[in-house]
Amino acid sequence: MIVREYEKDEVTVSRAPLVLAGGIIAISLALTASVRLGWFEREAVPAEARAAAGVTVSAERPLKFYDEADGTVRVEDGATGEVLARFGQGEGGFIRATVRSLVHQRRIRDIGPEVPFTLTRWTNDTLTLADPATGRSVEVSSFGPDNRKVYADMLPPKAETR
Repeated sequence: MIVREYEKDEVTVSRAPLVLAGGIIAISLALTASVRLGWFEREAVPAEARAAAGVTVSAERPLKFYDEADGTVRVEDGATGEVLARFGQGEGGFIRATVRSLVHQRRIRDIGPEVPFTLTRWTNDTLTLADPATGRSVEVSSFGPDNRKVYADMLPPKAETR
């Protein structure tokens, strides 16, 4: 049997990438601490920004969402039961995604579907889908005009101003 002795290879890492990685970590920690200490403003909270700007509710509607046996999502007025929209399989992807995220929060908290969601149009023409049961909300207007229109169509038409 032949036994060879190999030189032990040392694994070396260039110093520059380590210094850069350390710098990125240090900058991230410094920025986080500066926000935490109040040196920089925090991310805008939509409710606070609306309150500061004097934005009020323009229209509001309670909504309930139902999954039907064929995969269709049915949207009803939470107060009257009027069917506002139906989205078949392959349709209403944005509706499905936003509602799933809110329903997920309800499931975590063991809250049922009894309380309807609230769709709100504000005077600055933005839309919010809120869950009064969990306090969570989705700023619908942040997802572009096409997605915003899907929800806007579920609200009563705006009153004409002259």
